[in-house]
Amino acid sequence: MEQFHPGTMHWDTAGEYRNLLVAGSALVLQTMHPAVGAAVAEHSTYKQDPWGRLNRTLTSVQKWVYGGAEGLEEGRRLREIHAPISGTDEQGRSYHALNGEAYAWVHLTLFERFITLHRYFGKPYSAEQERLLYAESRQLGRILRVPEREVPPTVEEFWPYFDEMVASRLEPHPTALEVLATMRGTPVPPMVPRALRKIWTPVGMGSGEFNYFVTVGTLPPAVREVLGLSWSARDERRLLRLGRAVAALTPHLPERARYLPIAYRARRAARRRRELSPAQ
Repeated sequence: MEQFHPGTMHWDTAGEYRNLLVAGSALVLQTMHPAVGAAVAEHSTYKQDPWGRLNRTLTSVQKWVYGGAEGLEEGRRLREIHAPISGTDEQGRSYHALNGEAYAWVHLTLFERFITLHRYFGKPYSAEQERLLYAESRQLGRILRVPEREVPPTVEEFWPYFDEMVASRLEPHPTALEVLATMRGTPVPPMVPRALRKIWTPVGMGSGEFNYFVTVGTLPPAVREVLGLSWSARDERRLLRLGRAVAALTPHLPERARYLPIAYRARRAARRRRELSPAQ
């Protein structure tokens, strides 16, 4: 199975810190699917250990793209740990974490979030770049063992699929609403010293409001409507100003400050291999 390498779009973008700007909205989109929302509510540790869950998710995502053979193993591991997750939700509907539609939805929201991230916080992708990124997303789906029958074959077919999912399958699931509510009061990170934890409250509230603002603003309007979230023209102007600042700053950051640790180390190692290759 083909793996990601320097020169692919995911190699250049998937490990950037600015992806954190759409991490919250990705979780909201995912948990609006009833099967995903129920599975997360019953089996996830995001409420008890939000920072741990975030760290584990970021590590997993980086392995998919930057881990080489380790990425393939991570895809297998994820299938195995999700296999026993099943049950009945609060409405009496049965769910399973490996339900094909739900598993594909979780994966495909990442593609849509990449597009949204670059529309707000970078340079919007051209139609050709979207096609290339989607082809790579299908490649990533194979690494994660997403059923191909559930994945639209082309990017042109993806957008009607996405709109139909929002219109007919997503709902204001209690888990998605709880994710939004929890976001507004960012919990104390475990690395903050005990002596400083008492002063975290105002910091956490400010950080939480920022995360909530960016999350709500980057959700598609149709999704905000399903969730009953308000968003004004003034809010949109504020988000666009923020996005222009992030887009202008990001290319000038040193690589260590721009990329998450696993991504940074993989990119550095790949450069060293290329530099040594002619000499060898």
